[in-house]
Amino acid sequence: MTDTAPDLPLGKEVDLVRQGWWLHDARWYQAVKSRFGQEAANELNAEVMRFVARRIATVYTRQCPVADNATSAEVAAALESLARLMFSRAMVRLDTTDVDDENTWETVVSEHFALRMLRASRSLAGYQCPCMQLRAGWFEGIGVRVSDETVECMREGAAVCRFRACLKS
Repeated sequence: MTDTAPDLPLGKEVDLVRQGWWLHDARWYQAVKSRFGQEAANELNAEVMRFVARRIATVYTRQCPVADNATSAEVAAALESLARLMFSRAMVRLDTTDVDDENTWETVVSEHFALRMLRASRSLAGYQCPCMQLRAGWFEGIGVRVSDETVECMREGAAVCRFRACLKS
């Protein structure tokens, strides 16, 4: 049997793989919700999201270590790199902004495909975003301690999702 699949540019191929896995994730969430209920779907989604984020961050850190004394700008840059490994730019739009304190920064997500898809499938009601578990997994995987909070959430009606993190010594 010969390989008849067309050669795609690597970036397009990676985006297709990401989209496929996220489609799998969405269908998995819907199946768990249908069979076991919304609470179980939210709980399992958060648990799995943290695990996957930690694993990806651990693998990333082997290639691009984050220093023990990393600055908030360096940690924020690592998080942006991790987001690009997990989501294409078309899937998630995010930016990092500095806050007055040198150890504190904010991540602003202005577009997220998951919320779009949940809204389209009429499944947004009752959905609990696993964002904090995702971020916790990333922080664990790169080996930094932070306090992290949700400032605004699109799921709750805000125009953007805004997270504020502060490095702990």
